[in-house]
Amino acid sequence: MSEALDPTPYDALLLLSFGGPEGPDDVVPFLENVTRGRGIPKERLKEVGQHYFLFGGVSPINDQNRTLLDALRKDFAEHGLDLPVYWGNRNWAPYLTDTLRELVHDGRRRVLVLATSAYASYSGCRQYREDLAGALATLREEGLDVPRVDKLRHYFNHPGFVRPMIDGVLKSLADLPEEVREGAHLAFTTHSIPTAAADTSGRVEDHGDGGAYVRQHLDVARLVADAVREETGVDRPWQLVYQSRSGAPHIPWLEPDICDHLEERHEAGAPAVVMVPIGFVSDHMEVLYDLDTEATAKAAELGLPVRRSATVGADPRFTAAVRELVLERADAESGRAMTPCALGALGPSHDLCPVGCCPARTPKPAAAGADSPFA
Repeated sequence: MSEALDPTPYDALLLLSFGGPEGPDDVVPFLENVTRGRGIPKERLKEVGQHYFLFGGVSPINDQNRTLLDALRKDFAEHGLDLPVYWGNRNWAPYLTDTLRELVHDGRRRVLVLATSAYASYSGCRQYREDLAGALATLREEGLDVPRVDKLRHYFNHPGFVRPMIDGVLKSLADLPEEVREGAHLAFTTHSIPTAAADTSGRVEDHGDGGAYVRQHLDVARLVADAVREETGVDRPWQLVYQSRSGAPHIPWLEPDICDHLEERHEAGAPAVVMVPIGFVSDHMEVLYDLDTEATAKAAELGLPVRRSATVGADPRFTAAVRELVLERADAESGRAMTPCALGALGPSHDLCPVGCCPARTPKPAAAGADSPFA
């Protein structure tokens, strides 16, 4: 075993994720949790849930998180990092409030949070922080001693997140028929969000056309495309595209959609496309349905060869990156010397979300930021 690593002042890591149904009977209640407060009728939720019913009503995200949880615990133990790892979800069991209550009963006082979202946006960061604040408020109302909670910085450009994606693209290219491999285009995909949310993502100084959300994804796409060019000797056309749009059709969302992009690439004469889901940590439902099912069917209809490269999941390089991020934040909090690790043009993200970062349409308290009511 390696020399013991010091996570002080932290005494726990919380893996915080979205959650997903684990059987047909869970689908509608899960979607009711996701859409709480929007007044969406149950019959409409059943229609929306068809994607889940195609897969037996089971989202892969919970099993993905169990695998990541085990991998993190194994990595920490092997490297002498004595830090227990807990797991809580925003929208399904194990629920965040229950997990935080367990942390309190276990005597944890300083908790680091790893969200399964690598980029800045309201839905990918602040909404997690709002749910943290809501859960902490519940514990306070119960008379419990609320722990101090901090969130790990955005890790979109950490080498342990980027390098597995590069290897995934190389593997997908190698899997294409030889006659179309060299001319294959790269389509970097992420979740579409309303353009208004994108424009106000990140710090206030990052707001503008696409905000930090688009700039961070473009930076990662360039990193991956450049590395693939260096390793294959081929300079491939690439574009950032979007998927999984939802919501009212009159509200502008980020475009182009992956299926529209595949049509456009086919019409332009691209011999093949590799879809690269850089916006997703694991193969959850929006990857399995929107890419592996819907976009792949569109490509087959067009006669366009496609491959979908792997998400990072529980790749050992990613679990090592989480360990490095934990120690980086612990050193920063303790005043120990540290050098944040980041690739690309944007540098390491901020540790503490500032006021005005990824604002909500309706202001709500948010933990683990400069405006936290639980500092």
